[in-house]
Amino acid sequence: MPILYRLLLILVIALGGAFPLYAQDAQSNAQIQQTALATPDQLSAQLDKVKQSLIDKTKLTDEMLTAARSSTQSVQQQADLLTASLAPQADSLKAKLDVLGPAPEKGAPAEAPEVASQRKQLLKDQADLNGQLKQAKLLSRDSQQMLTEISALRRDLFNAQISQRTASPVSVAFWSRLRQSFPDDRANFSQLWQSLKGALGQAWQPDNRAPFILCLIAAIALMAGGRRLLEHQLLEIAARYLPSGHLRRSAMALLVTVATMLVYGTAAWLIYLAVNWNGVFDQDLDNLVRPLVRLMFFTATMAGLGRALLMVKHPSWRLPPISDDLATRLWPFPTLMALCALLMAIIERITNDIGASLATAMAANALVATLIGGLVAYALVLMSRARRALLATGETPAKRPLWVGLLVLCAFIGMVISLLSVLTGYIALGFYVAQQMIRAGFLIAALYVFMHIINDLCESLLSPDSRTGQRMQDNFGIAPARLEQTATVLSGVGRAFLLLFAIPLILAPYGAGPTELVDRGTRFFNGLSVGTLTIEPTSIFNAALMLLVGSVIVRLGKRWLSQQFLPKTSLDVGMQMSIVTLLGYVGGILVFVLVLGAMKVNVQSIAWVASALSVGIGFGLQAVVQNFISGLILLAERPVKVGDWVSISGVEGDIKRINVRATEIQQGDRSVVIVPNSQLITQNVRNVTLANAQGRVQIRLPMPLSSDASKVRQIIFDILRNHTVTLNTPSPSVTLDSIDAGSMMFVCTAYVSNPREVSTVKSDLLFEIVDRLRKANLPLTTPQDMVVRTMQHDAATAPQPSTTVIPGQST
Repeated sequence: MPILYRLLLILVIALGGAFPLYAQDAQSNAQIQQTALATPDQLSAQLDKVKQSLIDKTKLTDEMLTAARSSTQSVQQQADLLTASLAPQADSLKAKLDVLGPAPEKGAPAEAPEVASQRKQLLKDQADLNGQLKQAKLLSRDSQQMLTEISALRRDLFNAQISQRTASPVSVAFWSRLRQSFPDDRANFSQLWQSLKGALGQAWQPDNRAPFILCLIAAIALMAGGRRLLEHQLLEIAARYLPSGHLRRSAMALLVTVATMLVYGTAAWLIYLAVNWNGVFDQDLDNLVRPLVRLMFFTATMAGLGRALLMVKHPSWRLPPISDDLATRLWPFPTLMALCALLMAIIERITNDIGASLATAMAANALVATLIGGLVAYALVLMSRARRALLATGETPAKRPLWVGLLVLCAFIGMVISLLSVLTGYIALGFYVAQQMIRAGFLIAALYVFMHIINDLCESLLSPDSRTGQRMQDNFGIAPARLEQTATVLSGVGRAFLLLFAIPLILAPYGAGPTELVDRGTRFFNGLSVGTLTIEPTSIFNAALMLLVGSVIVRLGKRWLSQQFLPKTSLDVGMQMSIVTLLGYVGGILVFVLVLGAMKVNVQSIAWVASALSVGIGFGLQAVVQNFISGLILLAERPVKVGDWVSISGVEGDIKRINVRATEIQQGDRSVVIVPNSQLITQNVRNVTLANAQGRVQIRLPMPLSSDASKVRQIIFDILRNHTVTLNTPSPSVTLDSIDAGSMMFVCTAYVSNPREVSTVKSDLLFEIVDRLRKANLPLTTPQDMVVRTMQHDAATAPQPSTTVIPGQST
């Protein structure tokens, strides 16, 4: 059973290979939770112990300062937890004392003895509790000061180490010192090797042999074919459940990275379990090997990121826009760089564990710095060769973004500094620069992948054609263009936050652990302020969440009013739209105020700034404010409303929307005129549909004087009355307006229910009137004769005129 239990444990670890990365953090968090209720005296003793360890500054090392920082952070966290746990108790005691009230004054009637005893006990408890609270707060403040002092000590130690110069590796003195210290270092290393051999020998004992072999076989199987199998399964799942496009490509890059990390990290963990199955490692050896196992997850992630970005076998999955030739050339580089990072950590751990001499440590650091600098130089040469090869084929290389050029320049400068530092004897500086190149390269690669994932995730989820986008359109009525805008904004905000968080991690001034780097990333925002406004990540997140939720609520409320509630009332459509618009403005103002409150903006400061700038802004915004107030008057008094047909300053049409600043009027040709709201208040406006929504059709028809007026009147009246659109009440009318210049002027009037139908009805009536009058032989004009006179010439007499009459013409 124990063996089966261990094998099951191996399977669980293989599936969740990230467990070793977080096991130590979880253990430390559990320890903090268990000791969260430590007394202030115990925390003070822990802090005093840390202070005692920092007295002799000449013997301080980076490991000592790191341990002191971790202990101080633990004290601060426990002090904060103690303060948080004691605060409710203090509030409860204060509430009980408020219920009892103050003690009676002298001369007043005495209170009951049990009440006095209870008050006395509560006052004593309150004094003790307040003392503990003050001590806990003081401990938290002292811990923060201690952390600042430790950071300063680490910075000084770092500067001292960086500026330290030894003999150059090309000098005789360097190798002479290494040869002198070699026997002692060899002896120390032999002890470590014997300890490791002894652990291997115990692992081969019969009790441990079976799990030793099984774990090794599992590790070898994972490294041999586990990565390909796991990648295949993960990529198959991504292809099945993710939509084709950029999101699938980004997800595949992440899955390749995760698969590589899990496989090789879990293989290292299995090898560790194979040897240390029954705890054969002593404490020193375990402290040496266990961090290397966790480091294997990091280096495997580094190699996986390189594979994910280059994607030599699947160019269509490649995220960066690089050529296939360059990707093929750079294919071994990420793996080699990961191996160098692993070698760096192994050498550093071994030299520290065996207490190696300074000459041996410097030689090891020089070797690692030279390897990393040489690899970076080789990669830059490969990039240059690929570019020249592309130019030789006649193709133009893709334009390189500015940030890529800056990264290449920084890599070149770091490589030069690292190699020159080693050659000139500043080995510590060269080793540090090599470390920073590896760490910065890893962070930048991870940042590039996560930025693509954030962008592709926002665009895919909020795409109008995606399933989630269609649901949002159906449920919330969001326009496709608005979805695309939201995706762009969310993507930009997410990537900006990710970049701002990664900058302090990349530009760390000196070596630090992951926890300290993350703390720097979060504290990066806390120190920023604009005037009295302090920028905090929590406040920004709360404000963004408040803006999103408030906007959704306002939009849903407007939709419910306009589509469900108001249509069931007796209000007309224009009034309904006015109410919805007004409530939308009110809701937007409330959301804006809540967002300011979430960001902890001092409204009084804004009022002071607004009052100081009001004079200058007043002149510039006078027209805007005037139109805004006019818009509110239009929505409240409603002299014009949405749907009215108005005429103002030569503009005539239907009111489509009344906005905050201007009103949209749609003309007959479907064009829209934007009229400032102040003009609708201060100028004469003709509202055709305000008092009466009926339209009048009027036709002035001239007829010859010889026409039968009664017959003409009857024909036109029948046409006006029998039209399908004209109203019977008021009834149509045909009147004889005047007789002038040989013609009679008839005025024909009819009414329609909508003034917008006037032009169409008038056209229909004119067509029918012309047709009916022509059939009734009643011309609209009288034909006239044209007389043409010609002169006849006679030689004996004077010319005599002759006349020719052309019917229907005149001269």
